[in-house]
Amino acid sequence: MKSVRWMKLVCIPVLACTTLVLPAVYAASQSDVIIGYENNGADPYMVSMADKLFEKHMHANVEYKMFSSGPAAMSALASNSLNFMCGIGIPPLVTAIAQGLPMTIVYNQERYTSAAGIVVKADSGIKDVAGLSGKKIAIVAGSQSSFELATFLAEAHVPYGSVTQINMAPPQMRTSWVTGNIDAAIVWDPVFSALSAAGGRVIKTDADLPRSASSYNVCIANADWAKAHPALVRGFVGALDEGYKIAKHDPEKALPVMAKETGVTVPMARSQLAGYEVFSGKDQTAAKVMGSGNGIEKSATYLTLVNTAKVLKEIGRIQEVPSSFSTNVAPQFSAFLSR
Repeated sequence: MKSVRWMKLVCIPVLACTTLVLPAVYAASQSDVIIGYENNGADPYMVSMADKLFEKHMHANVEYKMFSSGPAAMSALASNSLNFMCGIGIPPLVTAIAQGLPMTIVYNQERYTSAAGIVVKADSGIKDVAGLSGKKIAIVAGSQSSFELATFLAEAHVPYGSVTQINMAPPQMRTSWVTGNIDAAIVWDPVFSALSAAGGRVIKTDADLPRSASSYNVCIANADWAKAHPALVRGFVGALDEGYKIAKHDPEKALPVMAKETGVTVPMARSQLAGYEVFSGKDQTAAKVMGSGNGIEKSATYLTLVNTAKVLKEIGRIQEVPSSFSTNVAPQFSAFLSR
């Protein structure tokens, strides 16, 4: 905002009137914040965006930038050209941490249940996970899908290398599905629901994963930047929490907003949202999310980081499992919401 300078006309007896310039009064300038996000299907943060809740809670000038996947956002976060990234899965975060990038979770948005998983074509002959051997499956390499596929294949005793993985962005999967270039896909909403509706058959969903090795959408920030800007981070999580409350208590207002942002009908948005276990600001310090104090390392989020790292090492996505994730889980920014 522009500074304002006071000017006052003062007349002194005998002498001519003169103008005195008094000290300038400067209004506090607002910070510029860039928030990245993915289209993961209907999500409460879309309400936070549409209602300008980030601007309200952070008292900042906010710019939004959409990314096709989590890995695509990492370089922007690392260079601080992006302040926050929402809708990102755990594997790309773990990969970044393993490479030495100081990334931290400031808000765990939700756990996937029925809004993501493996969908197969009806004429593929695939009846279960074991049937994926020798087949072509579309996947966003390095995303949550890499962890999920490896986990499901291991459970079914199917060699990881026996499945032909074709790396592509979710929107491309729709075309490949129609042209017959893939037999299956492991993906999230809205593409997961779209493929299911186009004659696909779901053989696994993320609800089959335990909390301690699950599929989460999280909001992350550069840990060093977050430490230096705690008020902005608290405002950020406050905006997410308010969006959650609107979605929970006034769905008829929230669902059309989500449908518009996602590009689907309101009934489809309702179905997509039902495929998540969505977390509030107060939930962030609970053991089922990030925990607090000494309980952080026993929380579902922390254990998922550990278990995801083990799987990514086994399949060659990272070289070593980080010795600790203590600086990568930050429930403290949400602590004021649980009081």
